[in-house]
Amino acid sequence: MNNALIPADLDRDITLIAERYCKAGGVGIQVLNLLGGQAENLLERLPDPVKDRLEEATTKALNVALKAASRSRGVLPDQGLWLNTVAATAMGAAGGAGGLPTALAELPVTTTVLLRAIQGIAKEYGFDPNDPEIQAECLQVFAAAGPLSDDDGADMGFLSARVTLTGAAVQSIIARIAPRLSAALGQKLAAQAVPIIGAVAGAATNYAYTSYYQEMAHVHFGLMRAGQQHGVARAQLVLRLSDAVKLAKR
Repeated sequence: MNNALIPADLDRDITLIAERYCKAGGVGIQVLNLLGGQAENLLERLPDPVKDRLEEATTKALNVALKAASRSRGVLPDQGLWLNTVAATAMGAAGGAGGLPTALAELPVTTTVLLRAIQGIAKEYGFDPNDPEIQAECLQVFAAAGPLSDDDGADMGFLSARVTLTGAAVQSIIARIAPRLSAALGQKLAAQAVPIIGAVAGAATNYAYTSYYQEMAHVHFGLMRAGQQHGVARAQLVLRLSDAVKLAKR
């Protein structure tokens, strides 16, 4: 991309967003060090019946989270990022303490906390979380690869998609998100099922996932706001961000 076409202040914004993107990708390292394994091996630890129903469980968790997050906005104000992280970490510890049964039960609760955190970040950037289009954008953040993934920016395609949440379209959006999110959450469940240290692993993975998706929400809505402020198309911004991420990783 020709950087001469990018205003200097927008270029600075893109650089800061790229730093957040890179930061998000590094939060899983501590979890892998704790578990002493590789992310790609975690899913193999899950029993076959759980793996077979993982996408279905993720779809249900997303539906529950969307309804619960929307209802709770009128009752509970947005919390600070640290409080979201503390709450999710505590739930991860509780979920991991009982192995897979409690970890599966905890899944929709954690997903709801994550979605509320994403909605709060959207509001921070000047967007209305009650707007159906912004609700769709919040869901889209879950399309990013999970914190235990290392795909060198290949998941940036989620930033290019623009979706609108109207009627039955929500199920179409969730159906597109669920396969990728289920793979990420499957790694989380496998970590929580580690013998003896399940509670510690659950807390660590939830900390990593909450930190990751909050950072990716900053990337997502930071890019949206930059596009609106400078009148630059989203596709052009994503390309520029991709270049900035590559530079930051050198």
